Amino acid sequence: MAQKNFKELFDPKQTKWSGLSVQMFLALLAIVVVVVYVPFGGKEAAFMRGNFLTVFTLLAVFGILLGEIGDRIPVWNDYIGGGTVLVFFTSAVMGTYNLIPAKVLKSIDVFYGEQPVNFLELFIPALIVGSVLTVNRKTLLQSIAGYIPLILIGVLGASVGGILVGFLFGKEPLDILMNYVLPIMGGGTGAGAIPMSEMWAQKTGGNPKDWFAFAISILTIANVIAIFTGALLKEIGKKHPTLTGFGTLILDDSKEAVKEEAGPKVEVGQKEFAAALVFTGVLFMFSHLSGVIWSSLNLPFEMHRLAFLVIYSIILNVLDVVPASLKAGAKNVQTFFSKYTIWILMGAVGFGTDVREIINSLSIANVAIATAIVVGAVLFIMLTAKKMKFYPVEAAITAGLCMANRGGSGDIAVLGAADRMELISFAQISSRVGGAMMLILGSMIFGFFA
Repeated sequence: MAQKNFKELFDPKQTKWSGLSVQMFLALLAIVVVVVYVPFGGKEAAFMRGNFLTVFTLLAVFGILLGEIGDRIPVWNDYIGGGTVLVFFTSAVMGTYNLIPAKVLKSIDVFYGEQPVNFLELFIPALIVGSVLTVNRKTLLQSIAGYIPLILIGVLGASVGGILVGFLFGKEPLDILMNYVLPIMGGGTGAGAIPMSEMWAQKTGGNPKDWFAFAISILTIANVIAIFTGALLKEIGKKHPTLTGFGTLILDDSKEAVKEEAGPKVEVGQKEFAAALVFTGVLFMFSHLSGVIWSSLNLPFEMHRLAFLVIYSIILNVLDVVPASLKAGAKNVQTFFSKYTIWILMGAVGFGTDVREIINSLSIANVAIATAIVVGAVLFIMLTAKKMKFYPVEAAITAGLCMANRGGSGDIAVLGAADRMELISFAQISSRVGGAMMLILGSMIFGFFA
């Protein structure tokens, strides 16, 4: 795949602005600027209508502008998070310092997380169902038996490392678990930190953006550390060949836990997409129903509706009761939302985030704790990997670093830095299944202690 560059963005013959030519995109941008900033009849943002389509489009154009640029900035794209992080931080600055009209900000708040719109409750279920339900069934079953315990060892190591270093800075263990380990080891942003912020908000009654603002800053720090650690593990493997399979995870190939099956090829069209969207909605409704009933039983801990959604998706996958066409549709829905609306969501989150809180989080203590969490996961996995029939270097990269990064994009960055792209299927299990497990754990921790 060719490297993205700035020259192609401004080539009028290219359509690199998320499928738009530069001249078409600039025309759209000009109209959005007029709607947002030009007063009329003595009113600010007089042309702004706060409906779904208008806010969705506004955030999309804003996201495309900064996302495409961010994906092409050297170093930033490779180590910080590219366009996704640039969209978030720029929108956070604009929202914090009132660089966008209050009327527009209010419309964005409703779009993001308030009834009746609440785009978040469309985005998150689409990602959860599409990712968990469509993991290869055999892979899911075998990984539960072999690879998932390795992930849990990494989470334990991350917790121990974070808590020990946290003590040096006067941090309570519970604070480390809830505000550091969960977001870092949670499988990324869209399917990790964002749904966790909703769980936290439901339990505490606070604004989910308050938890998310700190979570994404800590996650960004850990993502950079994970990428550099991946490069370091590559060098360790070169110097100590007995620790690495040079791209092979399982010590005994005959016992390899994950082999993807091609399966029947399913054509996915609009009908399958629509069916999967309806299926996701009904499954989410049933998960909410389960959460309400669970709360009414006054059990010792809360189970968030998203945790139920993860559990039901796993059960449906294991039982193999969902038709291949519906699974393919769910995967298509997930791809659409994760690939084409993530900048929209990050802009919406950013506009409601106080950037000053993020700046305050970039302390020596937080960098040290994030480093300890990543290193703790790596060390625990490397110490136990051979006993579990895994190569230590590859195990640390997939079950450790690919849990501690920003999800899909973080997986690519880590595996690229480690020169282990062939491990992508295991990295996906870490981000998707491991991340789903962390959602369930997060729901329980918030339920007990938040």
